[in-house]
Amino acid sequence: MSEYSHPEMLVETDWVQQNLGSDQFKLIEIDVDTAAYELGHIAGAIGFNWQSQLQDQINRDLISKEDFERLMGESGITSDDTIIVYGDNNNWFAAYGLWIMQYYGHAKVKIMNGGRLKWTTEGKELTKDAPSITPTTYTVTSVHEDIRSLLPEVLEVAKLGNRNLVDVRSPDEFTGKVIAPPGMSETAQRAGHIPGAMSVPWVSAVAKDGSFKSADELRAIYLDNAGVDESLDTIAYCRIGERSSHTWFVLTYLLGLKNVKNYDGSWTEYGNVIRAPIVNETKRSTDVVTA
Repeated sequence: MSEYSHPEMLVETDWVQQNLGSDQFKLIEIDVDTAAYELGHIAGAIGFNWQSQLQDQINRDLISKEDFERLMGESGITSDDTIIVYGDNNNWFAAYGLWIMQYYGHAKVKIMNGGRLKWTTEGKELTKDAPSITPTTYTVTSVHEDIRSLLPEVLEVAKLGNRNLVDVRSPDEFTGKVIAPPGMSETAQRAGHIPGAMSVPWVSAVAKDGSFKSADELRAIYLDNAGVDESLDTIAYCRIGERSSHTWFVLTYLLGLKNVKNYDGSWTEYGNVIRAPIVNETKRSTDVVTA
């Protein structure tokens, strides 16, 4: 079996358990269910709320550089700390948090393989105790815009087809049968996918215990079966950017593809843009619908 391209980006649950209380890392939980942390978390873990702490509260955007610095400092994190992130839903928002941290130049961040699901399935303990935090001063020294894709680039790709475009949503979202998963509030005016996109649902990369599949399995899924071209740049997207962060992590660190970006505007942006070309497979197969 081949190895992950960057196995150092993962740590296993047993290692985390054995090293709890050490000063080797800071542990952060980021969940889809923002109440999950309060119900029980790994001892010493800090909880980040993706809705209120990782998103700009006025504009639709990531947390600003200044607010990121404030969040990290208030959480007792320095720019030299190694961070391990984990969360529910097989690390959706843990991957999103890692992507934001790397966007703001924090390179030393890893994912706990399997996340909250694997930890609890193995019977490992959770606590409601709040961690002890000593605030720090955190400074962002670089912003890595090369891992983020914005609408103008995506529109160019829709027109020219000059990059891999990976839609990681469910098959029903991809074809246009539904606009968003049931119960999700963030939505768009039109359903379908970006022209030229290939459908590779994020969940394809995950084993039953919540951990990532092997490197050989991932290569078969993305490169052999889906046809992701390693010689091209790649953009991943979903609905609001968290599932595509998960796939961005897989393609970048587990498979070692170069120049992979996350389009965090994703379908809630693209599906609302006037005259943006959309393929809706529930219409006639030749239709390209414009929003």
